[in-house]
Amino acid sequence: MLLHRIVISLFLTVLGACSTPPQKPIAMVRGDYTYTEQYITWLIQQRMSSDDVTGLSIALVDDQRVVWAQGFGYADKQAGIKATPDTVYHLGSIAKVFTATATMQLAEQGKLDIDQPLQKILPEFSIKSRFGGVGGITPRNIMDHHSGLPGNWVRGMSERHPKPFTDLVTAVKNEYMAFPPNYVFAYSNLGVTLLGAAIGNVSGVSYASYMHDHLLQPLGMNHSEFAPRIPGKSYNKGKEVEAIPLRDLPSGGLNSSVDDMTHFMQMIFADGRYDGKQIVQPESLREMFKVQNANVPLDFDFKMGLGWMLSGVDVPHAGTVASHGGTTLNYHTMVAILPEHKLGVVVMSNSTTSQTLVADVTAEMLKLALEAKRGIDQPERKVVEMKSVPLDEEDIRAYSGYFETLIGLVKVEGASGELTADLMGWKFQLVKHDDGRFGVRLKLLGFIPVANSQMKEMSMSLHHIDGHEVLALDRNGEAMLIGEKLQPKPLPEYLNEYVGKYDIVNKHDGPMPENIRVLREGDLLVGEFTFAEKPGFLFRTAFLPVAQDELVMAGLGSGKGDTVRLAKIGGEEHIYYSGFDLKKRPAARSQ
Repeated sequence: MLLHRIVISLFLTVLGACSTPPQKPIAMVRGDYTYTEQYITWLIQQRMSSDDVTGLSIALVDDQRVVWAQGFGYADKQAGIKATPDTVYHLGSIAKVFTATATMQLAEQGKLDIDQPLQKILPEFSIKSRFGGVGGITPRNIMDHHSGLPGNWVRGMSERHPKPFTDLVTAVKNEYMAFPPNYVFAYSNLGVTLLGAAIGNVSGVSYASYMHDHLLQPLGMNHSEFAPRIPGKSYNKGKEVEAIPLRDLPSGGLNSSVDDMTHFMQMIFADGRYDGKQIVQPESLREMFKVQNANVPLDFDFKMGLGWMLSGVDVPHAGTVASHGGTTLNYHTMVAILPEHKLGVVVMSNSTTSQTLVADVTAEMLKLALEAKRGIDQPERKVVEMKSVPLDEEDIRAYSGYFETLIGLVKVEGASGELTADLMGWKFQLVKHDDGRFGVRLKLLGFIPVANSQMKEMSMSLHHIDGHEVLALDRNGEAMLIGEKLQPKPLPEYLNEYVGKYDIVNKHDGPMPENIRVLREGDLLVGEFTFAEKPGFLFRTAFLPVAQDELVMAGLGSGKGDTVRLAKIGGEEHIYYSGFDLKKRPAARSQ
């Protein structure tokens, strides 16, 4: 799933075709996007072949002009229907940018205050907290993912017959916040979904109706809708796969085309106006593109606006780069804009294997478009091979142990003067650089250390922040939190009773883990999960006890801090997580 794709995009070389790219002109003519189109067409065709991508659509906007819009491959392979700029895709989390825009509209109308408690505009909402009251949860920190709310309400999120997303308002009343508000960036679909429920509350109509009447219809986005259904066909390595509906419309339920998305970008570049109507005020847009988390130490250099991510797409010398991607089980999409240059790109694909392709094409298109429009070319990226130095005893001590990371639980072992990390079956060597930071090398065949260009651009370092020993990843001169070193304490003996294999009692009609196991590794309780959609993929996470019948998912940031409740019913062990009831198998069946 998504975590596995992140690992692949970070650590494995993408195999490219060997054909020659088009010749770049010696001098680029300002306003001439011919080479941009030629190069990106070549790149897409090469990568669709190497990455086994079935369909993709793309558009480039320069202020109020759609420079280029095109489809590649197939929207429906079996029927021979080509992908076009009007092909409708499931945009996933790009919906969050629209939800944030609608929130700012309502703030302009005085119907909500983005710095007042969420409960003021959503009175039915409540959640437990170990960090004081929940009044610190506001629309602002929901939009910049610092609300402290759990990442998801998983049960029913993706299923064939989803219930209304507004059910979540009361479903979470017995859950706990994951973190204090404004403490750490922790991406929360749940938070944005609750904000969507608040939009329905204060507007007096349903969320989907408000979005249609006040954003989609005024923008002429006639192929777009907020709905659970997934449009069109989706593919995995050329084979059609089932696209399962999504419950959480405000955080991921937008269906649209690249042509429709060009209207949205044109509105932004026109200071909120489109077709003679003021959709959102210029002041609201400026606030959305303003860094909201500059004073959050645990975020390092990672920057968030309101709805928009201001880190993640690297375009040097471009000023603000605002983007948002959408990743679901079947679709990958991305929209990215350069507000100061009024340039924007949107890329959509219907294939599970297209995540890296979509991200790479987005960045390359923006770089070339910026050069074509402004004459700002990109510096040649030189990968400097850092000099490695021997590890000392303090290095071995500091980096040995368990790290809960954004890609799961990682065990690092120090032996024979080396540090080796075990992640999802892959072995990596940590190599110390002469600047004190650490690089990563894949241990090919388990013992030959090799590094591709992506690995050579990355380095890691440990930091002590607010009582946490955290791991930061530095790439392209920007650092971001990727993990926390765990400091296990002796586990209570009663937790041994919860070690074993589990079955889901209250299954939903959608994707679920195939195998669920709880095991004990020294003083850590570890959960392991496999998924039918990703054969060979094993996700591991650690749980830390916080009360007699409660554990939290270890670590900091996205997907961490959620509470897991324990109970014995009729002598049988149960674990409750995000709406699911998991029951331990009898010992005879656990073998």
